[in-house]
Amino acid sequence: MKILLDMNLSPEWINFFSENLIECVHWSYIGDAKAKDSEIFNFARNNDFVIFTHDLDFSALLAHSNSCGPSVIQIRAQNITPENCGITILTVLKDNINFLEQGAILIIEEFNHRVRILPLKNKT
Repeated sequence: MKILLDMNLSPEWINFFSENLIECVHWSYIGDAKAKDSEIFNFARNNDFVIFTHDLDFSALLAHSNSCGPSVIQIRAQNITPENCGITILTVLKDNINFLEQGAILIIEEFNHRVRILPLKNKT
């Protein structure tokens, strides 16, 4: 699994993931810091990255596109530093790696997490 850090997350995550043998890059190192989410989304999809973000935009892009990827890890917490929630993130990732490899949104909150398998389907 390769993780692409969204602009709203600190590059500090690179060292944390690297220390735990997970390939990781921050968007600012490979693309324009002012790029639209759709550009980051397409880059991740075309290059087999899982997007790690702190906002809801990528989930909305997946819902509108009805796409099977890229997978998205969405952290929903106040303190989103590796020191505060890194171990939790790592544990949840390891427990859900099969879903992420197949296409999923993994939403991680302070005390729980949930997985939505892609493509997202409209409930009618």
